[in-house]
Amino acid sequence: MTTPHLPVLSPLMVEEQVRAALVEDLGRAGDITSQATIAPDMTATAEINAREEGIVAGLDLARAAFRLMDPEIRFEAFVKDGDRLAPGTVIAKVSGPARAVLSAERVALNFLMHLCGVATHTGHFAQEIEHTPAKVCCTRKTIPGLRALEKYAVRMGGGSSHRYGLDDAILIKDNHIAVAGGVAPAIRAARAFAGHLVKVEVEVTTLEELEEALEAQPDVVLLDNMGPELLYRAVEINRDCAGLTDATYAADPRRVKLEASGNVNLKTIRAIAETGVDYISTSKITMAAPTLDIGLDVVVG
Repeated sequence: MTTPHLPVLSPLMVEEQVRAALVEDLGRAGDITSQATIAPDMTATAEINAREEGIVAGLDLARAAFRLMDPEIRFEAFVKDGDRLAPGTVIAKVSGPARAVLSAERVALNFLMHLCGVATHTGHFAQEIEHTPAKVCCTRKTIPGLRALEKYAVRMGGGSSHRYGLDDAILIKDNHIAVAGGVAPAIRAARAFAGHLVKVEVEVTTLEELEEALEAQPDVVLLDNMGPELLYRAVEINRDCAGLTDATYAADPRRVKLEASGNVNLKTIRAIAETGVDYISTSKITMAAPTLDIGLDVVVG
Protein backbone atom coordinates (compact mmCIF):
# COMPACT_ATOMS: atom_id res chain seq x y z
CA MET A 1 0.00 0.00 0.00
CA THR A 2 1.39 3.40 -1.01
CA THR A 3 1.55 6.08 1.65
CA PRO A 4 -0.24 9.22 0.38
CA HIS A 5 1.91 12.29 -0.09
CA LEU A 6 1.44 14.85 2.65
CA PRO A 7 1.35 18.57 1.91
CA VAL A 8 4.34 20.75 2.69
CA LEU A 9 4.57 24.42 3.52
CA SER A 10 6.61 26.59 1.19
CA PRO A 11 9.80 27.67 3.02
CA LEU A 12 9.46 31.13 1.46
CA MET A 13 5.92 31.52 2.79
CA VAL A 14 6.93 30.22 6.22
CA GLU A 15 9.76 32.73 6.46
CA GLU A 16 7.54 35.60 5.30
CA GLN A 17 4.79 34.79 7.81
CA VAL A 18 7.16 34.28 10.72
CA ARG A 19 9.28 37.32 9.97
CA ALA A 20 6.17 39.52 9.90
CA ALA A 21 5.01 38.08 13.23
CA LEU A 22 8.40 38.68 14.85
CA VAL A 23 8.51 42.27 13.58
CA GLU A 24 5.04 42.84 15.00
CA ASP A 25 6.02 41.45 18.40
CA LEU A 26 9.48 43.01 18.73
CA GLY A 27 8.30 46.48 17.79
CA ARG A 28 10.85 49.30 17.72
CA ALA A 29 13.12 48.35 20.63
CA GLY A 30 12.97 44.57 20.78
CA ASP A 31 12.30 42.45 23.87
CA ILE A 32 13.13 44.98 26.56
CA THR A 33 12.19 42.54 29.35
CA SER A 34 14.80 40.00 28.28
CA GLN A 35 17.33 42.78 27.67
CA ALA A 36 16.75 44.10 31.18
CA THR A 37 16.95 40.80 33.04
CA ILE A 38 19.27 38.49 31.06
CA ALA A 39 22.95 39.06 30.30
CA PRO A 40 23.89 38.92 26.60
CA ASP A 41 26.13 35.85 27.02
CA MET A 42 23.64 33.70 28.93
CA THR A 43 22.27 30.54 27.33
CA ALA A 44 19.12 28.55 28.00
CA THR A 45 17.56 25.21 27.16
CA ALA A 46 13.79 24.90 27.04
CA GLU A 47 11.22 22.27 26.17
CA ILE A 48 8.02 22.85 24.22
CA ASN A 49 5.36 20.66 25.85
CA ALA A 50 1.84 19.61 24.96
CA ARG A 51 -0.50 20.15 27.89
CA GLU A 52 -3.46 18.36 26.32
CA GLU A 53 -4.21 15.79 23.62
CA GLY A 54 -3.98 16.95 20.05
CA ILE A 55 -2.49 16.69 16.58
CA VAL A 56 0.74 18.40 15.56
CA ALA A 57 0.82 21.10 12.87
CA GLY A 58 3.13 24.03 12.35
CA LEU A 59 6.53 22.79 13.47
CA ASP A 60 8.26 24.54 10.55
CA LEU A 61 6.91 27.89 11.72
CA ALA A 62 8.06 27.35 15.29
CA ARG A 63 11.49 26.30 14.04
CA ALA A 64 11.69 29.36 11.80
CA ALA A 65 10.77 31.72 14.65
CA PHE A 66 13.81 30.68 16.64
CA ARG A 67 16.12 30.53 13.62
CA LEU A 68 15.18 34.01 12.44
CA MET A 69 15.64 35.39 15.93
CA ASP A 70 19.12 33.90 16.18
CA PRO A 71 20.70 31.30 13.84
CA GLU A 72 22.65 29.92 16.81
CA ILE A 73 19.47 28.55 18.42
CA ARG A 74 19.16 24.80 18.05
CA PHE A 75 15.63 23.42 17.52
CA GLU A 76 15.27 19.67 17.97
CA ALA A 77 11.80 18.27 17.22
CA PHE A 78 10.72 14.93 18.71
CA VAL A 79 7.48 14.66 16.74
CA LYS A 80 6.40 15.55 13.21
CA ASP A 81 3.35 17.29 11.78
CA GLY A 82 0.39 14.94 11.75
CA ASP A 83 1.49 13.04 14.87
CA ARG A 84 -0.89 12.68 17.79
CA LEU A 85 0.07 14.21 21.11
CA ALA A 86 -0.63 13.03 24.63
CA PRO A 87 -0.57 15.46 27.55
CA GLY A 88 3.02 15.93 28.63
CA THR A 89 4.57 15.05 25.27
CA VAL A 90 7.78 16.95 24.63
CA ILE A 91 7.28 18.40 21.17
CA ALA A 92 10.74 19.95 20.80
CA LYS A 93 13.81 21.11 22.68
CA VAL A 94 15.24 24.58 22.07
CA SER A 95 18.70 25.70 23.17
CA GLY A 96 20.87 28.73 22.52
CA PRO A 97 21.25 32.39 23.51
CA ALA A 98 18.73 32.95 26.29
CA ARG A 99 17.53 36.37 25.18
CA ALA A 100 16.75 35.13 21.69
CA VAL A 101 15.02 31.95 22.92
CA LEU A 102 12.65 33.94 25.12
CA SER A 103 12.09 36.65 22.51
CA ALA A 104 10.94 34.11 19.91
CA GLU A 105 8.86 32.06 22.37
CA ARG A 106 5.48 33.72 21.89
CA VAL A 107 5.55 33.83 18.09
CA ALA A 108 6.59 30.18 17.92
CA LEU A 109 3.89 29.13 20.37
CA ASN A 110 1.18 31.26 18.75
CA PHE A 111 1.67 29.51 15.42
CA LEU A 112 1.88 26.08 17.06
CA MET A 113 -1.11 26.53 19.33
CA HIS A 114 -3.35 27.82 16.55
CA LEU A 115 -2.37 25.31 13.88
CA CYS A 116 -2.35 22.35 16.26
CA GLY A 117 -5.80 23.51 17.36
CA VAL A 118 -7.07 23.53 13.77
CA ALA A 119 -5.57 20.10 13.10
CA THR A 120 -7.00 18.68 16.32
CA HIS A 121 -10.48 20.11 15.72
CA THR A 122 -10.45 18.78 12.17
CA GLY A 123 -9.42 15.39 13.53
CA HIS A 124 -12.56 15.26 15.69
CA PHE A 125 -14.72 15.83 12.60
CA ALA A 126 -12.76 13.31 10.52
CA GLN A 127 -13.09 10.69 13.23
CA GLU A 128 -16.88 11.02 13.21
CA ILE A 129 -17.07 10.03 9.53
CA GLU A 130 -14.13 7.66 9.15
CA HIS A 131 -16.52 4.75 8.58
CA THR A 132 -17.77 6.44 5.38
CA PRO A 133 -16.03 7.49 2.14
CA ALA A 134 -16.96 11.14 2.76
CA LYS A 135 -14.28 13.75 3.42
CA VAL A 136 -14.58 16.84 5.59
CA CYS A 137 -13.36 19.98 3.82
CA CYS A 138 -12.37 23.46 4.90
CA THR A 139 -13.54 26.54 3.00
CA ARG A 140 -12.42 30.11 2.26
CA LYS A 141 -13.62 31.09 5.74
CA THR A 142 -10.17 31.49 7.24
CA ILE A 143 -8.31 34.17 9.19
CA PRO A 144 -7.04 36.70 6.63
CA GLY A 145 -3.39 36.11 5.88
CA LEU A 146 -3.36 32.61 7.40
CA ARG A 147 -5.35 30.66 4.81
CA ALA A 148 -2.52 28.51 3.48
CA LEU A 149 -1.39 27.69 7.02
CA GLU A 150 -4.88 26.79 8.22
CA LYS A 151 -5.58 24.66 5.16
CA TYR A 152 -2.29 22.87 5.77
CA ALA A 153 -3.34 22.21 9.37
CA VAL A 154 -6.68 20.83 8.15
CA ARG A 155 -4.80 18.29 6.04
CA MET A 156 -2.67 17.34 9.06
CA GLY A 157 -5.89 16.65 10.96
CA GLY A 158 -7.26 14.31 8.31
CA GLY A 159 -9.44 16.79 6.40
CA SER A 160 -9.37 17.96 2.81
CA SER A 161 -9.07 21.39 1.27
CA HIS A 162 -11.72 23.13 -0.78
CA ARG A 163 -10.52 25.72 -3.26
CA TYR A 164 -7.76 27.97 -1.97
CA GLY A 165 -9.16 31.20 -3.35
CA LEU A 166 -11.32 32.80 -5.98
CA ASP A 167 -8.84 32.02 -8.73
CA ASP A 168 -8.33 28.24 -8.66
CA ALA A 169 -11.87 26.85 -9.06
CA ILE A 170 -15.30 28.10 -10.08
CA LEU A 171 -17.99 27.94 -7.39
CA ILE A 172 -21.32 29.29 -8.63
CA LYS A 173 -23.36 30.43 -5.64
CA ASP A 174 -26.90 31.73 -5.26
CA ASN A 175 -26.01 35.32 -6.07
CA HIS A 176 -24.18 34.29 -9.24
CA ILE A 177 -27.22 32.25 -10.26
CA ALA A 178 -29.57 35.17 -9.62
CA VAL A 179 -27.53 37.47 -11.85
CA ALA A 180 -26.80 34.85 -14.52
CA GLY A 181 -30.47 33.94 -14.96
CA GLY A 182 -30.59 30.42 -13.55
CA VAL A 183 -28.60 27.34 -12.62
CA ALA A 184 -28.11 25.91 -16.09
CA PRO A 185 -27.18 29.21 -17.80
CA ALA A 186 -24.60 29.88 -15.07
CA ILE A 187 -23.04 26.43 -15.52
CA ARG A 188 -22.93 26.76 -19.31
CA ALA A 189 -21.28 30.17 -19.02
CA ALA A 190 -18.72 28.78 -16.56
CA ARG A 191 -17.96 25.84 -18.86
CA ALA A 192 -17.38 28.21 -21.77
CA PHE A 193 -15.05 30.35 -19.66
CA ALA A 194 -13.05 27.74 -17.76
CA GLY A 195 -9.86 26.10 -18.91
CA HIS A 196 -9.76 22.31 -19.05
CA LEU A 197 -8.04 22.07 -15.65
CA VAL A 198 -10.52 24.31 -13.82
CA LYS A 199 -13.33 22.55 -11.93
CA VAL A 200 -16.86 23.92 -11.97
CA GLU A 201 -19.10 23.61 -8.90
CA VAL A 202 -22.60 24.97 -8.45
CA GLU A 203 -24.61 25.53 -5.28
CA VAL A 204 -28.23 24.40 -5.16
CA THR A 205 -30.83 24.63 -2.42
CA THR A 206 -33.61 22.40 -3.80
CA LEU A 207 -33.87 19.04 -5.55
CA GLU A 208 -35.36 20.80 -8.56
CA GLU A 209 -32.24 22.94 -8.85
CA LEU A 210 -30.15 19.78 -8.47
CA GLU A 211 -31.89 18.14 -11.44
CA GLU A 212 -31.35 21.28 -13.53
CA ALA A 213 -27.69 21.35 -12.52
CA LEU A 214 -27.08 17.69 -13.34
CA GLU A 215 -28.39 18.18 -16.86
CA ALA A 216 -25.74 20.87 -17.37
CA GLN A 217 -22.97 18.58 -16.03
CA PRO A 218 -20.86 20.52 -13.53
CA ASP A 219 -18.02 18.70 -11.82
CA VAL A 220 -19.50 19.11 -8.34
CA VAL A 221 -22.88 20.13 -6.93
CA LEU A 222 -22.95 21.81 -3.54
CA LEU A 223 -26.11 20.86 -1.64
CA ASP A 224 -26.68 23.79 0.67
CA ASN A 225 -28.57 23.43 3.95
CA MET A 226 -30.27 20.15 3.12
CA GLY A 227 -31.09 17.77 5.94
CA PRO A 228 -30.25 14.04 5.79
CA GLU A 229 -33.55 13.09 4.13
CA LEU A 230 -33.04 15.53 1.26
CA LEU A 231 -29.39 14.52 0.97
CA TYR A 232 -30.37 10.85 0.64
CA ARG A 233 -32.76 11.82 -2.12
CA ALA A 234 -30.10 13.95 -3.81
CA VAL A 235 -27.73 10.99 -3.91
CA GLU A 236 -30.50 8.85 -5.46
CA ILE A 237 -31.21 11.49 -8.11
CA ASN A 238 -27.51 11.75 -8.95
CA ARG A 239 -27.21 7.96 -9.19
CA ASP A 240 -30.26 7.64 -11.44
CA CYS A 241 -29.18 10.55 -13.64
CA ALA A 242 -25.82 8.84 -14.21
CA GLY A 243 -27.51 5.50 -14.92
CA LEU A 244 -25.64 3.78 -12.11
CA THR A 245 -26.57 1.18 -9.53
CA ASP A 246 -25.91 1.25 -5.79
CA ALA A 247 -22.99 -1.13 -6.37
CA THR A 248 -21.28 1.02 -9.01
CA TYR A 249 -22.21 4.54 -7.87
CA ALA A 250 -19.46 5.27 -5.37
CA ALA A 251 -16.58 4.11 -7.56
CA ASP A 252 -17.65 5.60 -10.89
CA PRO A 253 -15.29 8.50 -11.73
CA ARG A 254 -17.60 9.93 -14.40
CA ARG A 255 -20.45 10.93 -12.14
CA VAL A 256 -20.99 14.38 -10.66
CA LYS A 257 -19.62 14.63 -7.12
CA LEU A 258 -21.90 15.85 -4.33
CA GLU A 259 -20.89 18.13 -1.50
CA ALA A 260 -23.02 18.98 1.54
CA SER A 261 -22.75 22.24 3.47
CA GLY A 262 -24.72 24.12 6.09
CA ASN A 263 -25.52 23.14 9.69
CA VAL A 264 -22.40 20.97 9.88
CA ASN A 265 -21.07 20.33 13.37
CA LEU A 266 -19.79 17.43 15.44
CA LYS A 267 -23.36 16.37 16.25
CA THR A 268 -24.63 16.39 12.66
CA ILE A 269 -21.69 15.37 10.49
CA ARG A 270 -22.07 11.61 10.96
CA ALA A 271 -25.67 11.58 9.71
CA ILE A 272 -24.69 13.81 6.78
CA ALA A 273 -21.82 11.51 5.79
CA GLU A 274 -24.02 8.42 5.98
CA THR A 275 -26.30 9.80 3.23
CA GLY A 276 -23.62 9.00 0.63
CA VAL A 277 -22.35 12.50 -0.22
CA ASP A 278 -18.72 12.74 -1.26
CA TYR A 279 -17.67 15.87 0.60
CA ILE A 280 -18.85 17.85 3.61
CA SER A 281 -17.62 21.43 3.82
CA THR A 282 -17.66 23.49 6.98
CA SER A 283 -16.05 26.63 8.32
CA LYS A 284 -16.14 25.14 11.82
CA ILE A 285 -12.80 23.36 11.43
CA THR A 286 -10.99 26.65 10.83
CA MET A 287 -13.11 29.45 12.31
CA ALA A 288 -14.26 27.64 15.45
CA ALA A 289 -11.15 25.67 16.31
CA PRO A 290 -9.87 26.25 19.85
CA THR A 291 -6.14 26.66 20.36
CA LEU A 292 -4.21 23.69 21.72
CA ASP A 293 -2.59 24.28 25.12
CA ILE A 294 1.18 24.23 24.48
CA GLY A 295 3.87 25.76 26.65
CA LEU A 296 7.60 26.44 26.68
CA ASP A 297 9.45 25.79 29.91
CA VAL A 298 13.10 26.51 30.59
CA VAL A 299 14.95 23.44 31.83
CA VAL A 300 16.81 24.37 35.02
CA GLY A 301 19.87 22.42 36.14
